[in-house]
Amino acid sequence: MSLTAAARGRMMKNHPAGSTATSPAPPSAVPRVCVAVVVAGLAVSAWAPHDRTTWLLEVVWVLIGLPLAVLTRRRFPLSGLLCCLLAAHALVLALGGHYTYAQVPLGEWVQDGLGLSRNPYDRFGHLMQGFVPAILVRELLVRTSPLRGSRWLAPLTVCACLAFSALFEMFEWVAAVIGGHAADAFLATQGDVWDTQWDMFCALIGATVSLLLLSRWHDRQLSR
Repeated sequence: MSLTAAARGRMMKNHPAGSTATSPAPPSAVPRVCVAVVVAGLAVSAWAPHDRTTWLLEVVWVLIGLPLAVLTRRRFPLSGLLCCLLAAHALVLALGGHYTYAQVPLGEWVQDGLGLSRNPYDRFGHLMQGFVPAILVRELLVRTSPLRGSRWLAPLTVCACLAFSALFEMFEWVAAVIGGHAADAFLATQGDVWDTQWDMFCALIGATVSLLLLSRWHDRQLSR
């Protein structure tokens, strides 16, 4: 019997008459859609921003992270959930970079509607700074370390998010030292002397809520 005939016989055995062979699932379109959305968002954000330097400082993480994710997509493909979260975070950064966080219209509407003393978009941005990196860090730890299923996975993920938040505050501090008052739009403190502490606290809350809400969904995606 030829190899072709043998292969045909095995196929008929595995897929009897009346059944339909299942073809391999095509690659998910989610990453490609997310990349297209982020690129479009960046392009719109870059069009006549309030301050070009502030825009660059706000979106530099996207300009670094997007090419990195694309270049490593075959060796380390990200889960669909993480792709969507990273795209949403990129859009938050792009919007803040275009208007500056203290002047984002959406935040001003919320400020007026709730009678707040400051534009809350900055607080929302720092909540996202914990919410999204929590799933990124969790995915890296689950896939590259022995922590999958460990009780240490969640606390170490939160600690990593807090460390990144602290690093970002140092980045803002360096920008303030170098730029002086020119960096005010980037800092977006809006006169709050406790802005640094609030930023890190928001990242802590965001990371904690993210793990509570998304861990099981994330596990299901990683087990596919």
